Amino acid sequence: MHTLKLAKYKHIFFLLCCFFLFSLYSGCTQTAQPESGAAAADSSAVSAPPSEYSERTSSTRSQRVRTGAEQLIAKRLDLLKGKSVAVVANPTACLPDGTHLVDTLLALGIEIKKVFGPEHGFRGDASAGTKVKSTRDAKTGLPILSLYGSSRKPTPAQLKDVEVVVFDIQDVGSRHYTYIYTMSYVMEACAENDKQMVVLDRPNPNGWYVDGPVLQKAHSSFIGMHEIPIVHGMTIGEYARMLNGEGGLANGVQARLEVVPCEGYTHRMRWEDTGLEWIAPSPNLATAYAAYLYPALCWLEPTTASVGRGTHEAFTIVGAPWFRGLQTARTEQGHIDLYGLSLEPYTFTPRSLPGKAEYPKFQDQACQGYRISGYTTGKNLFLAGLTLLQT
Repeated sequence: MHTLKLAKYKHIFFLLCCFFLFSLYSGCTQTAQPESGAAAADSSAVSAPPSEYSERTSSTRSQRVRTGAEQLIAKRLDLLKGKSVAVVANPTACLPDGTHLVDTLLALGIEIKKVFGPEHGFRGDASAGTKVKSTRDAKTGLPILSLYGSSRKPTPAQLKDVEVVVFDIQDVGSRHYTYIYTMSYVMEACAENDKQMVVLDRPNPNGWYVDGPVLQKAHSSFIGMHEIPIVHGMTIGEYARMLNGEGGLANGVQARLEVVPCEGYTHRMRWEDTGLEWIAPSPNLATAYAAYLYPALCWLEPTTASVGRGTHEAFTIVGAPWFRGLQTARTEQGHIDLYGLSLEPYTFTPRSLPGKAEYPKFQDQACQGYRISGYTTGKNLFLAGLTLLQT
C-alpha cells in the first residue's frame, strides 16, 4: 500500500517537474543575436531571426563564408610573422582546400613551437571523455601537448618559449561541449603569462537561437563552467570576447586578445547556409545535422536511452532495448511529428567503435527507437528533447 502511494506521488512529482521545465523553456528562447565580424563588438547590432527556421535553405547563400583562419592567411599574418607561435587546434582547423592550419602556417614560414590538443586530441581520434596523452606529431615533428589529460591549462613552462597562442577549433554552440572551456583556460594562461591570444572565428551551427536554463555556478564542471544557457548562440570568437570583457576568466584577468572574424557570416544562418564543408569537431558529430540535434538529445546521455553512440548515426537516432515508443498520432508512413521534427521508427545495434565509442551503451543489443529528420524552431527543439526524455 505504501509502495503504491509512493509510486503515485513520484509520478505526480515528475509531471510537475516536466511542466516547470516546459514553462521555463517557453519563456527563455531568444533568436536575435549580434552579427560576427565588425558588428560583433557592438552589442546593439542584432539580426532579425527568421520567422520559421524550418523554412530556411542553403539557397539563401550565393557565396561561401570566409573563416577566421582564411582571414588570418589572407590579411593578418602580421600577427604571427617573426614571432614564436603555439597553436590550439584539432582536425577542424582546416582551410577550404583541406590543408590544416598548422601545415599552412609552417609552409608560410611561421615559427610554430608546439601544438596543444583539446578533448578528442589534435587528430580527433580519441573517444569522448578519454584522457589524451601528449605526444609528437608524426607529420610535422611538432610536440603535441594535451589539454585533456593530466592538465587542462597550459603551464608557464609550456608557454615560456611562445609569444603568441593561436586558437582555431570549430565549436557547436552548446554548453555541454568542452572546447569553449579549453579556450577559457588557454586565455587565462595567456593572461597570466603575458602572451598574446589570437582566436580564429568560425560559424556557430547553432548560432541562430539562444535557449535553455542558465547554469548555476554551484554545478559547474568541465561540461559547464560558465553561467550560460545550454544554447548560447555565440561564435567561438564572440565567446572569447565575452569572457575577456565581462570578467569570465579566473580572478578577473584579461588576455591580450585578438579575434580574427569570419567574413560573410550572420546569425540568421544555419550551417548549410555558410557554404562550408562540415568537418566533425568530435567523433560522434559526423554531420551538421547531428550538431543541430545535439543540444536537444544530449539530455538523454545520462539516462538509460541511447543517442546512437556506437553507430555512425549518433545524435540523429534515439532508442533502447526497452523502448516502447511515443503514444501519439502517426502519419500515413508511420512517422511521428514531434514539434516539427519527423520521427521514423528505427532499430539499431550499438557496436564498439574505437576512436568513437569503444564501450557504447547497450553494446551489441538491438535498440528500438526513432531516426530523426527535419527542422524546427529553437524552442521546439528543446520541447522535443524533453518529450523524448519522458518516454
